[in-house]
Formats: sequence, structure tokens, C-alpha cells
Amino acid sequence: MPADGSDEIRLLIIIEDDEAFARTLSRSFERRGYQVIHAHSQEEAAALLKTHTPGYAVVDLKLKGTSSGLSCVQMLHHHDPDMLIVVLTGFASIGTAVEAIKLGACQYLAKPSNTDDIEAAFGHVAGNADADVTDRATTSIKTLEWERIHAMLAETDFNISEAARRLGMHRRTLARKLEKQRVK
Repeated sequence: MPADGSDEIRLLIIIEDDEAFARTLSRSFERRGYQVIHAHSQEEAAALLKTHTPGYAVVDLKLKGTSSGLSCVQMLHHHDPDMLIVVLTGFASIGTAVEAIKLGACQYLAKPSNTDDIEAAFGHVAGNADADVTDRATTSIKTLEWERIHAMLAETDFNISEAARRLGMHRRTLARKLEKQRVK
């Protein structure tokens, strides 16, 4: 029975290419009463949508191969505009967060996030007008650089070589910067 006490089966699709993380997340949601299906890519997710109608989705922003999490969000939202979609990423940036929301995600979470965080994100669809508004002038140069790097990575579908070229830096320099800032 679902955690909210209803008899309704809640179907969740997880689009994640890290098999171990997807398996852990699946088990955790199943214990909370969700029925879980898993896809490694946008193509696998599209095939699952032909026979399933999930009400919830968890999408990794950076997937191996040709599909990106943003294109998955767009596909899921097109399939069902009422689906609650949460994007997870180890490469959080304001740019990709904005794009994910524009494409239909209800929330955007930086890894590490657990099942409690994700389930809370499903329940927090409306915006919060009382959220703290910080002074942009206090943002550091490093933060601005980091946001620009991530915006360019999203724009180039996470192609490090192309992003480095567009940013005017050597590919190895960009790779080192990404390695230093990786969210674990």
C-alpha cells in the first residue's frame, strides 16, 4: 500500500544509467508503495511509455550515450503533462535547472539526494513566494564561472571537448575543473 494510505498504485519511472544507484532507488521507492520501472536511456524510456503510464519520474541529467536528461524530461512531459518529474544531477547549475523546469520538471535536485528528498520534491510542485531572495552581488567569480561552464555543458549535450572549445579553454583544463567540483 502506498505511503499516503491510499490503495492507488503509484507508477514511477527511473531514467538512470548507473545500475547500482537505480537499483537502490527502485528498492527504496518500492518499500514506499511505488511500482517502479527503470530505463537506462531515453530510447528505453520511450519503449516503456508505450505500455506504461507513470505518474512520477526521476531522471538523471547526464546519461551516457546520445540522450540527455533534458530531452528525457521533454519527452516525458509531452507524453503526460501531469507527470511529476524530478531531475537529479551531480552537475547542478542554474542554467540546467531553469531548462529542466521549462521542459516540464517539477523539481531539480543535486546529488546526493535520497528517497525522502525526491518524494518531498514530488509533493512540492507549487513555487514558494516566501523563499529567500539573495543578493546576486554576493555571488563569487568562481560560482559565476561554474554556472557558465555548466550552461555550456548542457548546451553541448555534455560534450566536454565541444564545451571547452566554446569556452575558449583547453579540454584538459575543463576536465580538471569538472573533477575538482564534482558533487559526490
